[in-house]
Amino acid sequence: MTKAALQTLAVLTAIGAGFFPVLCRAYALDPQLDCKSSAHAFIAPLVHDRYIDPSPMRVEANSVNAFRPAHGSALTAFGFRVYAVLGYQHDDAIFKKGSGEPITDSSYGVIVVGPTESVEMRAREAGSDAVVQQVIPLVLTAVFCNGH
Repeated sequence: MTKAALQTLAVLTAIGAGFFPVLCRAYALDPQLDCKSSAHAFIAPLVHDRYIDPSPMRVEANSVNAFRPAHGSALTAFGFRVYAVLGYQHDDAIFKKGSGEPITDSSYGVIVVGPTESVEMRAREAGSDAVVQQVIPLVLTAVFCNGH
């Protein structure tokens, strides 16, 4: 091989290696949104594996914590990009308590970028019984598991 060919191969390998970590961080949350888990079991691995930031970006009065996906992570739910990961579990150090009454002892879910009807259709096709609710028309939809 010539020196130019080796340099080109080295550059292409370096570029490919640079993209590899981003591709490895893609993670589909569909199985966990079957609503058969707890908020701790849903959120803790995402924090541990650095898919979400460990500090919530927002804590609602009802204690629902909203966590931002970590930079470079590609979380999806039912084929839609995850905008935020939601959760609260009573007496769990991962979650901060809000100023009001907690929604339940354990709740979790996501907010995805996508129209409510499409998100609900895909969630039902996947066998999820999560509550699917519009957040911003045609833009953001919440998929939420209550009380498990």
